[in-house]
Amino acid sequence: MSYNKVVPALVKSSYDNIKRICLSHGRFRSTVASTQRDEVEGGKEKQVDECTVVKAVQIEIDFDNTHEAYKSKDNIELLRSLLVFKLCTFDFLVDKNKELMDLSKKVFGQRLFERLMKMTFYGQFVAGEDHNSIKPLIHKNQAFGVGSVLDYSVEEDLTQEEAEKKEMEQHYVSCCFLTLGVDHREKKYKAHRQFGDRRGGVVSARTYFYADEAKCDNQMETFLNCIKASGGASVDGFSAIKMTALGRPQFLLQFSAVLVKWRRFFNLLAAQQGKSGMDALEQKLELEQLKIGCAYRTEFDFEYVIYIMSPRTIDLLDWNSLINDRTSISNLLVIPNVETGQLEPLLRKFTVEEEKQMKRMLQRVDVLAKHAVDNGVRLMVDAEQTYFQPAISRLTLEMQRIFNREKPIIFNTYQCYLKEAYDNVSVDMELSRREGWYFGAKLVRGAYMYQERSRAEEIGYEDPINPDYEATNRMYHKCLEFVLEEINHNRKANVMVASHNEDTVKFTLEKMNQMGLSPTENKVYFGQLLGMCDQISFPLGQAGFPVYKYVPYGPVNEVIPYLSRRALENRGFMKGSQRERSLLWKELKRRLLNGQILYKPVY
Repeated sequence: MSYNKVVPALVKSSYDNIKRICLSHGRFRSTVASTQRDEVEGGKEKQVDECTVVKAVQIEIDFDNTHEAYKSKDNIELLRSLLVFKLCTFDFLVDKNKELMDLSKKVFGQRLFERLMKMTFYGQFVAGEDHNSIKPLIHKNQAFGVGSVLDYSVEEDLTQEEAEKKEMEQHYVSCCFLTLGVDHREKKYKAHRQFGDRRGGVVSARTYFYADEAKCDNQMETFLNCIKASGGASVDGFSAIKMTALGRPQFLLQFSAVLVKWRRFFNLLAAQQGKSGMDALEQKLELEQLKIGCAYRTEFDFEYVIYIMSPRTIDLLDWNSLINDRTSISNLLVIPNVETGQLEPLLRKFTVEEEKQMKRMLQRVDVLAKHAVDNGVRLMVDAEQTYFQPAISRLTLEMQRIFNREKPIIFNTYQCYLKEAYDNVSVDMELSRREGWYFGAKLVRGAYMYQERSRAEEIGYEDPINPDYEATNRMYHKCLEFVLEEINHNRKANVMVASHNEDTVKFTLEKMNQMGLSPTENKVYFGQLLGMCDQISFPLGQAGFPVYKYVPYGPVNEVIPYLSRRALENRGFMKGSQRERSLLWKELKRRLLNGQILYKPVY
């Protein structure tokens, strides 16, 4: 299969998209978002993209004000928080938390065990067992300015051996029909038994393992129920989904390998034109040079590409559009061989059943997005491991192109501990500008650092993670400032600052004040986990900022894996800073001195 045959097919199938992109070239602005406010015309604020620009009042938040931070909590809840956070500082209890919970269940019996959990860890980090039982907490938080991102947190309680077996079985099925035994994927994009249990080293993210299509349908139904509950609980709710719950993860591996190979091929061609080392969107391939310099492209290929491209350069977004969602899934899984100049199959053609499985995965994503629109809920697609993420991001972008035309419905998640985080944000942002849809981003630091580093070192590829925490902070703030500048420019970008880091929240508020971004515009959201960092969430909410708690729910026994991860995450969090515990003590003492022993929140 040569470039001469495949590229014209890919290009022609993408003709409409590329033509639309090129016809609007004159409207592009720099990939570096403007830091200047739109000018005031005729003494009135200018309207941008039909969104009225609101003059913002400078807002200062006092995160030391415990009265504001904890006014939604009674004294029993404050004492519970202190107890749980203190227990999370004991290594033995945290390391053996799962065994201790199993032992407690045997000693106390199921009923007493559940009551004990609801008084401690479950009560701190989980809202309730079902849609109805979580409503009181959701309504109480809303009364104090805090919304909800609902998350049904039931997880499989698999042993490591069971998890590895499931992962390798689905990998084996996908690889057992290799053409002539050839596998062109890089090591990073193959399953490896020592990392078959994708939960290893991950304490702040849920993991799904593929069993069969029926299980994927059941997980889609769970997400649908969560979206429905979000719509019924509030008028501006969010719901979260994971792509690996909706189909065979091996498809994400294969598609990611293709996307990365094509991007590297673009970088190689750019380097040949002396354009290496530039930011992702500053690299533009000169088509005339490509026509002259590429031995494996015919005159017809380049005349056709030059005919549809205007101006006569291709940047990364134009290049990416050659892989189109209307192309057959099997035909997408080809990669360029830079030595031979040929397009080669990544593995082999999918079987009929595998092609159906991949299409079902895409259909499930489409069903969830439509359901979110129907219920007035915004959908957040969680980030996952770097060997899945290129495919996850591409599929999320396709959803955004369809559903974010009138308002932001679909939000992609960007992990800022990655070296390429800024490039990812800037490239996706530019695509939204060119095509005129609303950009929605959730910025996180990342959940898979230890696993990613260990896997890269063990298997032998470049560590994708920033070298240290300070570098990750800089990357987070760089990506955040870029999105805020875009909001300042045209009001069609939206961002969720999902962080427990008080300095990052203060950085965001400072930038919003500098740019005159008002919280009432609902362009910048804040997010924290239920049961953590109330001293950040509630003061923000009561000051009028859109702030959300990730609200897990589910039966006690079935959320034990989630609670186990919360204990592990809080150990590091609490050891690193005693600030939250000191604020809790401060508020308790204040209430006791003021005679508020039986304090009850009023709302």
